[in-house]
Amino acid sequence: MTTPVTLKRPLKRGETEITEVTFREPGAGELRGLDMFDVIRMNVTAHRTLVPRISNITANEFDVLSPKDLMAVQTEVVAFFME
Repeated sequence: MTTPVTLKRPLKRGETEITEVTFREPGAGELRGLDMFDVIRMNVTAHRTLVPRISNITANEFDVLSPKDLMAVQTEVVAFFME
């Protein structure tokens, strides 16, 4: 299990403010259609597909992450494959 990522710039979902992104370990189904090399190398397009499958944010919310938050989220995702 990974540590939730606390966002430097929270996301808005209607009246709700998302202050952290939580993850669960991806299974084979969540990785379907993705090139593992792209995931490991932190390709933004691959992560835009994967992150909504394994976290509490949508693809549209992923699109508006600040650069620092994007890097933190991607680093946490890659950690699943480095242990």
